[in-house]
Amino acid sequence: MNSNLLRAVLYIASVFGLYMATAMFIPAMTDLYYGNNDWAVFAISGFMFGGLALAGALATRAPMPTFNKRFGFLLVNVLWLVFSLVGALPLYLSELNLSFGQALFESVSAITTTGSTVISGLDKAPQGILIWRSLLCWLGGIGIVALGLFILPLLRVGGMTFFRMESSDTGNDRPFARLASFTKAFVGIYVVITLACTIAYDFAGMTHFDALNHAMSTVATGGFSTHDASFAFFGDNVALLWIATFFLILGSLPFSVMILLAVRGRMDILHDPQIRVFIGYLCAISLAVGVYHHLTNGVPLDIALSHAFFNMTSILSTGGFASDDYTLWGPFVVLVAFFATFMGGCSGSTAGGIKAYRFVIVYSVVKTGLKKLLYPDAVYTVRYGQQVVDAEIVRNVFLFLSCFLALWIGGSLAMSAMGYDLLTATSGVATSLANVGPGVGPIIGPAGNFSTIKDPALYLLSIMMLLGRLEILTVLVLMMPLFWKS
Repeated sequence: MNSNLLRAVLYIASVFGLYMATAMFIPAMTDLYYGNNDWAVFAISGFMFGGLALAGALATRAPMPTFNKRFGFLLVNVLWLVFSLVGALPLYLSELNLSFGQALFESVSAITTTGSTVISGLDKAPQGILIWRSLLCWLGGIGIVALGLFILPLLRVGGMTFFRMESSDTGNDRPFARLASFTKAFVGIYVVITLACTIAYDFAGMTHFDALNHAMSTVATGGFSTHDASFAFFGDNVALLWIATFFLILGSLPFSVMILLAVRGRMDILHDPQIRVFIGYLCAISLAVGVYHHLTNGVPLDIALSHAFFNMTSILSTGGFASDDYTLWGPFVVLVAFFATFMGGCSGSTAGGIKAYRFVIVYSVVKTGLKKLLYPDAVYTVRYGQQVVDAEIVRNVFLFLSCFLALWIGGSLAMSAMGYDLLTATSGVATSLANVGPGVGPIIGPAGNFSTIKDPALYLLSIMMLLGRLEILTVLVLMMPLFWKS
């Protein structure tokens, strides 16, 4: 491994560490305003890590090497590892008395916008802790979209790689010619959506503090709430449920598409196949669950549909909120929720999961394969909409799916070996890999949390969350001895 490459990676990580250290003063001021003693924890952590990051930046400052795949893979992994450790520091030192495994799990869950939590008693938790969790989610969402838009396409392992073939990101149709302009537009839209969500929550009945926290977590499809009961705390406030549903869907759509729509008014880009597929299976699943809930449990149809759309959107967008314990609605809903955990939103969004564009490609591969059985000599191409999919992307899609399945099976077996039941083991690993939040069952279901999970299992699930968020292959490639050879 080239020493200049390592130096450059450490330099960039140190610079981003400075931003994270600066962000710690937001919860410090929040706790100081509300009279909580944890303000000192955030302030000390900010100064301490800020000093270390500044020293690291000064010690490793040097001309940047040419960007290549090895540099990109290493940079992505180091940045997410640093973010996770920095986010965990004030949580570990706070008055919550979390073990390091719990603090790291909470931080990774926030940074990866998963939304699983080990903290009980959120209603009485210090406001600084609550704002820090939401802020980590929000910053994680920015990093996730940036990862999908700018880095993973260069590495050709996932994210927005496929958008190279689409009219929204090829040739003269790129939203902006310069990366800096694209970044500014993305951050601007992200901030505007967050403010709009905050205002909507506020007008619909949330307090100012709750509205801000839930908005940051909603737009990032993170799922962190300020209450143990999540959205169930607000009762049957249907307005809040539909506001959350709308913004969760918005956060699950490709941000490059939103930029083209907002800046150029390009309505045609809404025909992107993954958007239609995502909206299609979201509506189909939500309607089926809503009607089933109405017929089985006698809930009024409008209320049943409101809760069904909210909870199923929360799962499919990997938002992680819950308005009710939907696992009590019936076995059909439990099974649907379990499989929906794997599906996810669109590429280039804050959503996790397998993602809709991969389903489009797999469908096209299967359709093409069946045609070849009938007409072996005919030439058929795998397509995404009107665009031809090259063989490398098809290979990477199936490589991702294979690794996803293998990790889920291996992780579930490891959880079972630690003494956890089938539902907790399988759904816990699935929700971590897909970055969804709640699992299935009485322990980690929508009415529970991960507070009773022991540290060894939390470390395993933290690794799974990072693997899922970084598209799996980005992490696994570092385990190849070939990667570290000069």
